[in-house]
Amino acid sequence: MEKITNIVQAIDYYATATPTALAYDGEDGQFTYEQLKQRSDEIATFLLENISTEGPIVVYGGQNFEMLVSFLGCSKAGRAYIPIETHTPSERLQLICDVAKPALIIETIQAIDHEIKDALHLKTIFSREMTTHSTQLLSPVRLEDTYYIIFTSGTTGVPKGVQISHQNLLSFVNWELNDFNIEQGERFLAQAPYSFDLSVMTLYPALASGGTVVPLTKEIFNDFKRLFEALPKMNLDVWVSTPSSMDLCLMDPSFNGKTLNTIKTFLFCGEELTHSTATKLVERFPTANIYNTYGPTEATVAVTEVLVNNDLLKEYDRLPIGIPKSDTQIMIMDEDKVLSKGKVGEIVIVGPSVSQGYMNNPQKTKEAFFEFKDAHAYHTGDAGHFDENGMLCYDGRIDFQVKVHGYRIELEDVDHYLNQVSYIKQAVVVPKYKDHKVQQLIAYVIPNENEFEKSYELTKAIKAELAETVMDYMIPQRFVYVDQLPLTPNGKIDRKGLINEVNS
Repeated sequence: MEKITNIVQAIDYYATATPTALAYDGEDGQFTYEQLKQRSDEIATFLLENISTEGPIVVYGGQNFEMLVSFLGCSKAGRAYIPIETHTPSERLQLICDVAKPALIIETIQAIDHEIKDALHLKTIFSREMTTHSTQLLSPVRLEDTYYIIFTSGTTGVPKGVQISHQNLLSFVNWELNDFNIEQGERFLAQAPYSFDLSVMTLYPALASGGTVVPLTKEIFNDFKRLFEALPKMNLDVWVSTPSSMDLCLMDPSFNGKTLNTIKTFLFCGEELTHSTATKLVERFPTANIYNTYGPTEATVAVTEVLVNNDLLKEYDRLPIGIPKSDTQIMIMDEDKVLSKGKVGEIVIVGPSVSQGYMNNPQKTKEAFFEFKDAHAYHTGDAGHFDENGMLCYDGRIDFQVKVHGYRIELEDVDHYLNQVSYIKQAVVVPKYKDHKVQQLIAYVIPNENEFEKSYELTKAIKAELAETVMDYMIPQRFVYVDQLPLTPNGKIDRKGLINEVNS
């Protein structure tokens, strides 16, 4: 596919070339490229005429069409946007706004409580009200400008805003459109929430190639009956999800290439694709192209790829994460030393898709990012090595950051919120692994005195209070109540010891 030099222009092209083609096909309706351009132009003009305050724009909602309209409208007005989903706890919303200092919150679904709006002290407006009859000249984001900001968890309870530039995004989109057999006009699954960077693997490659974004909401995905009724009707060409989401789908025998005969490409990212999951998928969809990819949010979704087939499955017990994309260099390092092939060290990414750093957080930016031969470089915190075939292989985390169902979580972040729960005296969280993948989070808790007769009652109360401050995927699945936590000789909680105990 021809190289794209501007995301906004690439999407708007289809409003002229194929104006009636569907840009979006979801529960809230079907919308064309002509409608996408008209609505996004209106929002961009509204922003340029009415919002003079500097800063990014928070876009709040679900997987609805108005979210895409608002993203594109922000970009056409030269503004970075921050996607935030509706089930985000109010405290996290407040923390994100404290860090980002946005100029405006666009509600694509009117779901923010009035008390929260008052507490934020920010202008909010419903996207449907952002209409205009004027035709002001737009000023889209430039290549060096921040295109979007996605917030991940932070070690002290403060989320980190990863700034992705227009140039970063172009590097990723051009790679996906040219290396994964994507054709114009294909239908892409949008299963990941738009505040999760895996969604970018769907949104921009789809829209920049005249394709259709086909959302699958959390409500349908979590209802097996509705899910397997809905999937055959979606007529998907490109499946994008985490491996954990695929594991759920594979539980139903009807999830196969005969029932879903339009799917030609599977793209996986966000966590490790296990050998067992890949084997089932190759058996069920023998004619599809199945790709395993790897990359952190800080390097724009993904930077490596490998085609999964029977030959690869026979050669590897643990699947590699692939070959770096052509414009990217990956080094295996031990502190400042670059290691040779076969040696395990930290995966360091260098190239045009690496972020400029964390928003308004120079300390964390300095710790994770650096310049290498005039290019941005990023310390991933992941361990890995290159094998004799030149394949990058993943060897786990070198710190306490994990991925659960594709969501990146810093264990210290969960600790922070757990220790604020009124029923808890002290707590620490550890991951339980299965097939090299985090299966669940286990909280070891010293409880405060309480009136609960059963431990499950205490657990229910802790989870309810914790849900007020953290995302649902950060809540531990299992709680173990103890009188004391193990300590290292230095007097610190021995998390590594607990991890070994849990996974022995």
